[in-house]
Amino acid sequence: MSRASVGVVVNCPCGEVYELRPEYAGRLLQCPACGRQLRAGALPSTLRPPTPGVDRAFDRDVFLLRQRVFTITSKYEIWAEDGTPVLYVERPTYPIRTLGAYLLGILVTLTVMGWAAGAMARDASGVLVLLSIPAAAFLFLLISMSLRPRRHVTIYRDESRQETMLRVIQDQRVAFLTRTYTVVTPSGETLARFSKTYVHNIIRKRWYVTGPGGEPLAMAIEDSIVLSLLRRIIGPFLGFLRTNFVLVRGADAEIFGEFNRKFTLLDRYVLDLSADTARTFDRRVAVALGIMLDTGERR
Repeated sequence: MSRASVGVVVNCPCGEVYELRPEYAGRLLQCPACGRQLRAGALPSTLRPPTPGVDRAFDRDVFLLRQRVFTITSKYEIWAEDGTPVLYVERPTYPIRTLGAYLLGILVTLTVMGWAAGAMARDASGVLVLLSIPAAAFLFLLISMSLRPRRHVTIYRDESRQETMLRVIQDQRVAFLTRTYTVVTPSGETLARFSKTYVHNIIRKRWYVTGPGGEPLAMAIEDSIVLSLLRRIIGPFLGFLRTNFVLVRGADAEIFGEFNRKFTLLDRYVLDLSADTARTFDRRVAVALGIMLDTGERR
């Protein structure tokens, strides 16, 4: 945050006072002095009334996500800004079936390599061995990925899991270049599709969001190309280079949301859509995207 001369005044409990431009009103920001999360201009008198036709769990601009640790299944709790739980998320990992897929892939790989070694012993040629290495690697990937179960995400009303609110379907088991997911309601209605291309992730991670008919809706992209390159070179650097995303849309790449990882020992995230003041981006899709930006990137 910068000390601008006009706009919204924010007082941090640490003693710092900031004057921000009017467009920052209502946004969730971070004090550069103490790191505390601050809501710029969030006064009780400006609270938005409930939106007709929108479930109360999604009728908000800020979602706090916390991933549970020491669990086999990926589990998330989603809270409102005041800490009230509003949603519960699970994505199973199927460790036994996944292990079986890897073991079968290894067995096939060893079989191919053994055949190549026997062929080399018969004709004293190393060509078959050289050709068998990439072939065995390809077979291992193909078999292990084909047999691993698809990991769908289910978003529930609460931890009782009695009411399903949303699902994110993993479309393919095998995906070498692009992987896609489909966001559906409990009744089966398609809300959006997500896609990520692994080649793009080499430089800067990005996820594309399209509508049911394929029309582009938004893109989630790493917050900075410089930070993205640093993360590729030195990694997260003890958590100081946390992978954050901005949500953009339109030809001018308008930023309407942020997905930031907090500097904590546990995985905690803030999905902030305050910049989308008209709420034109479906909050259900935004929550599903936030979950995939973590579990889909294996962070």
